[in-house]
Amino acid sequence: MMKKKDGDPVDNDYDEDGPLSDREGRVEKYIGVKVKVSFTGQGDTQSMKQLSGGQKTVVALALIFAIQRCDPAPFYLFDEIDAALDPQYRTAVGNMVQRLADMANTQFITTTFRSELVKVVDKIYGVTYKNCVSRVNVVTMEEALDFIEHDQSHNAE
Repeated sequence: MMKKKDGDPVDNDYDEDGPLSDREGRVEKYIGVKVKVSFTGQGDTQSMKQLSGGQKTVVALALIFAIQRCDPAPFYLFDEIDAALDPQYRTAVGNMVQRLADMANTQFITTTFRSELVKVVDKIYGVTYKNCVSRVNVVTMEEALDFIEHDQSHNAE
């Protein structure tokens, strides 16, 4: 937990470990949470500022999934959570989402332009835009994978 000290700007990075209380025993106002992570399991920790986009995604998803295990919501809405991840991590996230959806009877709704998540879902919707009108249709996995392949090859040019 981070708290603002008198005269300090709000965005300082404090390493306060214990609870902070005022003279009357009330908890003082905290300004945020500092997260330190280790991807090696060793003593080396990094702050969020030091992480890559993919590592930040993994930390954020780990926090969301941990909260989900304690206090599940009926559904989660994710927007391209796999965009900054390498393919093997996208597959792992897709498998985790599928497992959590099956275990907790929770619905996960996510947007993606990557094949790894598409391969583990129950239902796929495609959104098209033509003549100033958006249309939402159920599509097959093959149609979705073809779209993704075409989109990736078109963006690579």
